[in-house]
Amino acid sequence: PVYSCATSPGGRYVFAGDSASSVYCFTADGTRLWKLGTGGGSALSMQYRDERLYIVSTDGSLACVDATESAIRAAESGTVPVAADVKLAAALPTYAPLTTVASVATVSTLPAPGDGVVVECVQEGGRVRVHVVSEGYETGWKVQFPRAIREPGARYVVDALHSSVGGFYRVRGEIRRLV
Repeated sequence: PVYSCATSPGGRYVFAGDSASSVYCFTADGTRLWKLGTGGGSALSMQYRDERLYIVSTDGSLACVDATESAIRAAESGTVPVAADVKLAAALPTYAPLTTVASVATVSTLPAPGDGVVVECVQEGGRVRVHVVSEGYETGWKVQFPRAIREPGARYVVDALHSSVGGFYRVRGEIRRLV
């Protein structure tokens, strides 16, 4: 099965990623021009932009395939460039993974917020949701937060919030309950 696909502007080229970790390039009439093994799992997502095909694979890799006219012609004749492994992670900020919290008792407490971001648990219908209280954030966005420690009216301080596509925040760093 095809997991993902993309097209060049006007549909001149159609790209598809299958469940066997291969990416294909077809012409608009369906003629297959090339097949390429990803070397990093099946392509779950792909986007075409500025003659480049960007792929996110099942092993978490982000790959960029040269999809210029000259590269496609070279691939048709069997000439494929050597893959380059580029590591950008050192330049990006790192965060400790959020651990699963079993109960409220396992969360440390603070008497005042300090430098963190304050969030509050609010009862909405039959669910307890978490919203940002600190200024400078989108007030209508929800916060992805461990369910095990949600308690209506409880306030917590988190080290940081990271905005995510879809209009919500993810907690970064330690979670501490305000008392």
